Amino acid sequence: MRKILSFMDWGIFALRLYHYILLSSRLFTESDMANRTWLNVIWLMAALIVPMIFWFPQRRMNKVWFCIAELLLGGTYYVNSVIHPELTSKADYLLPSLTMGYLLTKQTLWVIPAILFIPFIFQSYLKLPWEQAFSSGTDNVLFCFIGIWASFVAKAYYQKNELVVEVEQQNKLLTHYAAEIEKMTLLEERNRMSKELHDTLGHSFISIIMSLDASIALMDRKPSEVKERLIRLRALAEQNLDEMRNIVHEIGEEEESNLVRQVEAHVASFREHTGIILTLNVLGTEQHTHFEVRQAILRVIQESITNALKHGKATQLNLELQFSEFVLQLIVRNNGKPIEQLEYGFGLTTMKHRVERLGGSMFVSSEVGAETITEVRCEIPLKGVGMHGEN
Repeated sequence: MRKILSFMDWGIFALRLYHYILLSSRLFTESDMANRTWLNVIWLMAALIVPMIFWFPQRRMNKVWFCIAELLLGGTYYVNSVIHPELTSKADYLLPSLTMGYLLTKQTLWVIPAILFIPFIFQSYLKLPWEQAFSSGTDNVLFCFIGIWASFVAKAYYQKNELVVEVEQQNKLLTHYAAEIEKMTLLEERNRMSKELHDTLGHSFISIIMSLDASIALMDRKPSEVKERLIRLRALAEQNLDEMRNIVHEIGEEEESNLVRQVEAHVASFREHTGIILTLNVLGTEQHTHFEVRQAILRVIQESITNALKHGKATQLNLELQFSEFVLQLIVRNNGKPIEQLEYGFGLTTMKHRVERLGGSMFVSSEVGAETITEVRCEIPLKGVGMHGEN
């Protein structure tokens, strides 16, 4: 495209040069080079060269001063050549008019009436009819508009070229952004999977480990009870395997399920395999909850109980699940060792991010009094949470 623009510039430049070659052809065929002839040669050379100081293709582009120099030197020489028959050639002022039209701007609109007026300068001197002078002037204006049209074509090609370059740059940016988004999506999904695996495996292994510890202690005294425990552990491991498969294949998938029943199943499993006193209070009526909300609540429960048993050595836990029209609230309390300095490890950080991603909040506190109570409080809004969960 730039080659076409350059070609247009040089083409117009060549047409203007051709005009002055025609004017000079009469001068250089004169056998007698008188002083006046030399003056005309200098005048003509100035008309050719001086405007080029202000406009030269791909080099200089001062359009206003080019038009001024062209009219003052080239226009006056043309009038002089028409008035003096010995300088007459076949050159009219059409090609310079075309050149100025090609370079026309808002600052040089005065060029149009100027080239229209040029033939009237010598009209009275040569006693030409007004119609003939007007015809010559309109020819100049016509070629000026041809130059304007050529300029529009050149600018259109240039703008098209700029647009193509911009589109190519935007495509490169879009390709780059798409690659970055894909990378971020994969990273987010990997982090999400790691959180799900951590939460599920942590809950499962703490139950299995505590059951195995109890089985080892009873192995010599009550082998039949140990056998029953091992059978239940195998069922638990099988259940955990099914849960892991569901997480891998159905993570993020919307499904109809009852949160209270899922929580009750987790509570029953903990009671059976750990022997810990675990109570559940459900307040309000459960509404339809998004899959992400159910997953978040279950993971907070699992991580809270795991931390209470593993780090707090708790013997009693209480779960409170409260439903309202706009908010779902979960409170997990335990009587384990107080938290001297709260540090957000991988588990707590995962829980907090999971809840905050749904527009909720989570707080962990520990009170020391007549009885030590460590509390995990979680609140998740139910209105509009589907949008958060799907992001």
